[in-house]
Amino acid sequence: MKAVLTIAGSDSGGGAGIQADLKTFAAHGVYGVSTVTAITAQNTLGVTAIHAVPADVVAAQIETVVSDITVAAVKTGMLLNAGIVEAVADTITALDIPLLVVDPVMMAKHGDRLLQDDAVAVVKTELLKHAYLVTPNRMEAEILSGISIASLDDARHAARRIHDLGPAAVIVKGGHLATAADEVIDLLYDGSDFIEYVGPRVRSTNTHGTGCTFGAAVTAALAVGQPLVDATRSAKTYVEHAIRHGPAIGHGHRPLEHFWNKCR
Repeated sequence: MKAVLTIAGSDSGGGAGIQADLKTFAAHGVYGVSTVTAITAQNTLGVTAIHAVPADVVAAQIETVVSDITVAAVKTGMLLNAGIVEAVADTITALDIPLLVVDPVMMAKHGDRLLQDDAVAVVKTELLKHAYLVTPNRMEAEILSGISIASLDDARHAARRIHDLGPAAVIVKGGHLATAADEVIDLLYDGSDFIEYVGPRVRSTNTHGTGCTFGAAVTAALAVGQPLVDATRSAKTYVEHAIRHGPAIGHGHRPLEHFWNKCR
């Protein structure tokens, strides 16, 4: 069995962050291990408190796991501050960890800021150059690229600019793109070609952790040897069904059903 490492914040509501990543890894048949970057007091309604883990402790968690367990791929999520981003980038480089997928988490579903301003620059200059893939949503792509995105053409331009920061490939997720009302288009750019993944827009309140889940699903698929084109397609399908089968838990943005294909 392949092992996959997630480096992210906790979610006390269980719908996002490390909890969502580990559920997604398990659903895809890989063994999830974790490094906690921050502890959040969070539920389906919002984030009420955040406590950052010291950067040296974040680095120690990664080193300790990797010294014992062969990790096939790594996914990052909420990194919160510049010190943590630097520690993650330095440790991943020193350990020569393969297949880094960066989900540049900047804001929670409810609008709470999860990446401080000074950390954005470090993500752009120090982390993305080590990434095989980065998976921003529209707002994150705007921040990373420095341009406004109002169309699919804008998303292509942004993907090119983000690719120039160093990752081998970029997926601009389409959930927040102003495309047709009944469809979502995710855009993959590998440095030479664009591939569009078109799927239905699912009208649901079960959207807490969609970005984390998508990134984790892609990472799991890559870890077991799927090509990026196929891993992206399978992750999109997985998230669509996880939303459709989402449980009636909570009073806000409800979670996904990560084991929908096991529960039918």
